[in-house]
Amino acid sequence: MAKKKKNIDTLIEDIYKVFEDQVTLPDDLIKDFGTRVSDLVKNRIEEVRSGAEGLRLSQIGTPNRKVWYGLQNYDKKPLTGQDRLKFMYGDLVEELLLLLIKLAGHTITDEQKTVTIEGVVGHQDCRIDNVITDIKSASSFGFRKFKDNSITNGNDPFGYIAQLSAYTEGQGEDAGAFLVLNKENADLHLLHIDSMDMINATDRIKELKGLVDAKSPPARCYSDEPDGVSGNRVLPISCVWCSYKHSCWSDSNDGKGLRTFKYSKGSRYFTKVYKTPNVQEIT
Repeated sequence: MAKKKKNIDTLIEDIYKVFEDQVTLPDDLIKDFGTRVSDLVKNRIEEVRSGAEGLRLSQIGTPNRKVWYGLQNYDKKPLTGQDRLKFMYGDLVEELLLLLIKLAGHTITDEQKTVTIEGVVGHQDCRIDNVITDIKSASSFGFRKFKDNSITNGNDPFGYIAQLSAYTEGQGEDAGAFLVLNKENADLHLLHIDSMDMINATDRIKELKGLVDAKSPPARCYSDEPDGVSGNRVLPISCVWCSYKHSCWSDSNDGKGLRTFKYSKGSRYFTKVYKTPNVQEIT
């Protein structure tokens, strides 16, 4: 008797059962996993990024001003070794999830399939049981927006909904899903997304294409924020992670640019300093 075809809605419990039932690992899957991981590590370590960025489907959820800086080849702060390790770690976790999905008996197809809308190209993660799915790994803080569904209500600073909208729209579909792993406690969550939560990717791409020849940047994506009652002002968290923050805020501090101070929980970027923080300033 043929095995019943798996459904994505049982995916999470089936992944956990891989460990609970001590599933046997086929040699071909393990060999393929090893090859993929070694290629990933090699590519991440040897990766070189330079030159102007072309428009990609993965950018359509990115604020206009950030996209403009990339298209115009503005100075971009290089990724630190810590940043690159963090991204590689996320990629490794996602490769592990792909392996576990296969071991759980679910079907993965269309990995890194090319999707094109209005001449702009992107590559989706995959289909799981024929559902277009984006696989994410996140901190507990980032995981929460998927678990409580707030990502569909504006809590989407990285534009994940827009990306998934593009991958589905580009294939004539109106639904997809996120499979998300909490890196801190191995909690998994599957979030279905339908057309009510998605954007019109074609219209968004047309809007972004208008930035290519723009001579000046659009309005800032976010405003700076007060730093307590000191009178100082700092970048919001969404700007902190932007590679173009120094170019974007070059007029801060009376034209001297951002001032960076090193705190125990990480660097903070000041747009106005009335009272000098009692911590090390990074030049």
